[in-house]
Amino acid sequence: MHRAALALLVAALGIAGCATAPVAGPARQAAGDAAFSIEGRLSARRGNEALSANFEWTHAPPSDALVVTSPMGQEIAALTGDSSAGRVEVRDARGTRDEAADWTTLTERALGAPVPVDGLAAWMQGLVRPGTPHVEARDAAGRPSLLRQDGWEVTYDYADASSTRPARLKLSRDDIEIRIVVDRWE
Repeated sequence: MHRAALALLVAALGIAGCATAPVAGPARQAAGDAAFSIEGRLSARRGNEALSANFEWTHAPPSDALVVTSPMGQEIAALTGDSSAGRVEVRDARGTRDEAADWTTLTERALGAPVPVDGLAAWMQGLVRPGTPHVEARDAAGRPSLLRQDGWEVTYDYADASSTRPARLKLSRDDIEIRIVVDRWE
């Protein structure tokens, strides 16, 4: 995989290192940093660069692990992070590794600019990242439908009217667009 595609992958999937602080309010606080495991698909686009992949993400604070595979099942990269140890790492299919103390540093090195990925574990659950300004909208069922935070716009879609967890997310900022389809939540 060439460097631009790997950089796009790191930007799109910085989610692996996203331990979140508790969210204000008793109900949201309990779910804010809850462990989860998801499988799904994503597409990421930045300018003329594009990538489609499958992923498996295990968020078990303070640790995260993410394996990204091609649509045909070949491993593209493995990302791991431990917020308590201050260490995140990405390893590509050729075994090339890059490591940093946090995802912002790693994405800045890979992309030339920091990508604020610290809140994506919360965003995946339809929660806001605590401590930064945000604007959110909710649908008729009271579920998040739109979130603007940290320069990103996140739109949510659900499998059906009774679903409480998002099935599809679209994240966009500047020339980056990431679409995530969650096939399985645990």
